[in-house]
This record gives sequence, structure tokens and C-alpha cells, in this order.
Amino acid sequence: MKPVRTLAAALGEGSLVLDGGLSDQLRAQGCDLSDDLWSARLLADAPQQIEAAHAAYVRAGAQVLITASYQATYEGFAHRGIGRDRASELLADSVTLARRAGAEAAREIWVAASVGPYGAMLADGSEYRGRYGLSVRELERFHRPRIETLAAAGPDVLALETVPDTDEAQALLGAAEGCGVPVWLSYTIAGDRTRAGQPLTEAFALAAGVDDVIAVGVNCCDPSDADDAIALAATITAKPVVVYPNTGEKWDAQARRWAGEGRGVGEGRGEGPLPPATHPSPFSPDRLRTWQSTGARLLGGCCRVGPTRITELAAALDAERGAS
Repeated sequence: MKPVRTLAAALGEGSLVLDGGLSDQLRAQGCDLSDDLWSARLLADAPQQIEAAHAAYVRAGAQVLITASYQATYEGFAHRGIGRDRASELLADSVTLARRAGAEAAREIWVAASVGPYGAMLADGSEYRGRYGLSVRELERFHRPRIETLAAAGPDVLALETVPDTDEAQALLGAAEGCGVPVWLSYTIAGDRTRAGQPLTEAFALAAGVDDVIAVGVNCCDPSDADDAIALAATITAKPVVVYPNTGEKWDAQARRWAGEGRGVGEGRGEGPLPPATHPSPFSPDRLRTWQSTGARLLGGCCRVGPTRITELAAALDAERGAS
């Protein structure tokens, strides 16, 4: 059902479950994601598959759905011969598809419009390095049109996600200012630094005084790195923390595959083949209590985290609620 509360109000009352890697579920549905647009290609070619993937996460217990717009940009669509008007329609459709997938749920389902980093459009792994050689102003000009289009489509929040460095974070916050939709800011990290190597203390501080930011945190990282980052984000910003890490496997951007796997197509927002069932994963609902105790309020998964693990996370959160 469409929410009756704002996401910020809901976070003030307790924790919510995010979805997992969208492309993991799309691949499980038999979709080919080998194109540079990854899952965003399906906005044009097979939107019913995207809606079905969102619905799978609703059934798994997700309360917040992240749209298929991570890889969707005007520039990326233009490279495929898709004009600006049609690109705007596809961006708006990403919100509509997620909203439709949650419409029949008995509980509130919030929609987060994904705004991926500049490097995601390049499809060369550079979103995990940052430092593209562009100024903050140039990055802001790149992001603003897409943000305006997504905001006009009526999501509950903009997910400024998988951000690799502070320059891009500053640009995204500037581009989203005045759009009329709250945002969350989520970095991809390695250890206690952004992927570009800046201290997380500096990275999180950018969001500390921004009223439109309703949550700040990390995604597309090792779960063990998320442990310390959650506490740091909460302390520095005094805001609810969002956390949705990978399973802990390592992505080789140059080879475009997960370490130990034969092949892969990408990382952000769950791009890549499904993990073998026997692969041990540090992503576990057992971390939930620690994450919550240090400030996490939006909890889910990113790459390689599918509906099964979200079901486990939702069940663990329900158990925590029942025990409190």
C-alpha cells in the first residue's frame, strides 16, 4: 500500500527493511543484463520484469523498494539512441513500477528513486574509484536533470547511493537541493574511507547540517566495513543510518566478475551473477542487533543479496520488535 506516513516519520518510530540487489533478482528471472545499461535497459525492453523483481522483494518482506534508475541517465540512454523525452518517460517509469509492485501489500511500502554515481554511466567500474577528473560543478550539472525528473515522478525519497567520494556527494546534495523530495546519502567504502580514500568523518559531515537528508550511511561494501561506519555516521550526523552492504565477496571491475567466479557483468545495485549456494557470506541477520544498536534504521542488502536473505533480515527484525 502507498504510505500514509513520510519515510522520515516512519524512521522516527523504528527500523525498516530495504530490498536487496535488484539485478540479482532480475537475473534469477532469466533476464540478460550484459548491456552497459544493465538493469536500466529493461525499463524500455521489459518493464514487467522490473515490476516482478520489485514484487519479489515485497513478498520477501522489504518495506522500501529502490528503483531501477541506478544506471539510468540521459547520457546513457542517448548512447542507445533513446531521445531525451523518452528517457524522461523511462526515468519516471522506474518510480511507477516500484510503486505498482507495492500497491497490493498489506503494509506501507516506500519507494526510493535511485540516483547512482557518475561512474555508473561509464560502465567501467569507475564508480568504485571516484575522482573522475570533473569538478563539483560539472558533476552537479550532470546529476541535476535526472534528479529533477525522478523527483517529479513522486518517490518518497531519493537514494543518492554508491557514492565513491566527497566531491560527488557535494555535487549530489547540491543537485537535489530544492527538488521537493527528501534524500538519503550512502557511500560505498573500503575500511574507514570512501573508495576515493577520503576519511569517512569528512564524508559523513557533509550531510550533518542538511535538513533534506533524512538518513546517511553506506552501501555496496563489505558487511564488516559497515559495522564501524554505522556508528560513525550516527555520531557525526545525528541522523538515522542507512546500511545495505554486499555479501562480502570481492568484485574485480577490470575483469567484470566476482572473485572466484567464472564471469559477471557489474556491481552496483546488485549487478552480477548469483552466488553459489555453498559460498560463505559475512552478510547475516545476526549483525542486525549490532547495526540497530549503533544507529541503523534502514537495513537491507546490495550486490549478491537476494530475496531469501531479505526474508531472513525481515524475520530477524520482526523478532527484535517482538522482543522489545
